[in-house]
Amino acid sequence: MSINIKQLPEAERPYEKLELYGEKNLSNAELIAIIIKTGTKDETSVQLAQKILNMNDERIDELNFLRNLTIEEFMEIKGIGKVKAIQLKAMCELAIRMARPSNYRKIKIKEPYDLAKIFMSELRYEKKEIAKIVILNSKNEILKITDIAIGGSNFANIGVKDILSEAIKMKAPKIVLVHNHPTGDSNPSNADIEITEKVYDISNMLGIELLDHIIIGDMNYTSIFSKIISGTKDDTKRKN
Repeated sequence: MSINIKQLPEAERPYEKLELYGEKNLSNAELIAIIIKTGTKDETSVQLAQKILNMNDERIDELNFLRNLTIEEFMEIKGIGKVKAIQLKAMCELAIRMARPSNYRKIKIKEPYDLAKIFMSELRYEKKEIAKIVILNSKNEILKITDIAIGGSNFANIGVKDILSEAIKMKAPKIVLVHNHPTGDSNPSNADIEITEKVYDISNMLGIELLDHIIIGDMNYTSIFSKIISGTKDDTKRKN
């Protein structure tokens, strides 16, 4: 039987340790232990937290694998019930939201990287494709960001009507398309380029300017417009 948290010296208990030394001096397991609060009769909360960390089979950058775990997967660990699993999912979602700019509106887009840096942390670890439309005013300032599709396996299967509907409603002068590649490789497929050209032609007829289509990979991105214009991979791919 493992030692109970309360049997540890006060300076080694996660709650007390954070209060005494600050959050930066706690291990990942100790921080997670504070979220799940209690252990079982056989294991402390820190030991349960370490079991959660050991679920990182793919060795994705330390903690980022947690965002892809489901409630059911958390509950596979004995001692992690539904309430604890929900608390962990809430923690992951808060971390994702904290990584985003607090207010997109009026951010001015001057180059592809301006958009890539907004979406990199949000989309780089997603296991499914997520497509978004960024609606801009005439000054290239963001008015709205709307999800076009979530969970699809192929951006190119999304209809042009679905892509442009919100921009048409808002009578927006400019738009940018953004979607991720779960493989981590941001190079556009032929289908990505074809749908971009199709949206460009139709939006043009509607008086809406498609400025670009940005593909997010794992710490890399590609501007399809730059790729089409330059025809070189080096000019279109930039490491964050």
